[in-house]
Amino acid sequence: MSLVRTTDDHFQLRDGETLLEGLERTGHQVEYQCRSGYCGSCRIPLVYGKVAYKEQPLAYVGPGEVLPCCCTVLEPIMVDCQRIARIQEEAEDQFGFTGLNP
Repeated sequence: MSLVRTTDDHFQLRDGETLLEGLERTGHQVEYQCRSGYCGSCRIPLVYGKVAYKEQPLAYVGPGEVLPCCCTVLEPIMVDCQRIARIQEEAEDQFGFTGLNP
């Protein structure tokens, strides 16, 4: 199992679980389309740590970025990603409404 830290939480990846699946399981907001490294829409900032790819993704991965759909976490990492509940709380504070539908 690998330790993953995010902007406002931390969790352990389960055996065989992709980083994207772990982020979804723990309620984090991550955009995605293909789930296999082709499109790059799941790209998120990697604050620290190291990941690897079994096969080089077709989507561009720049320095300090990671594709959570297809990477393997090699050591404890931190990614810049928030839980959905946290995003909702910030919207409520900023716009003064409860939930996603005002």
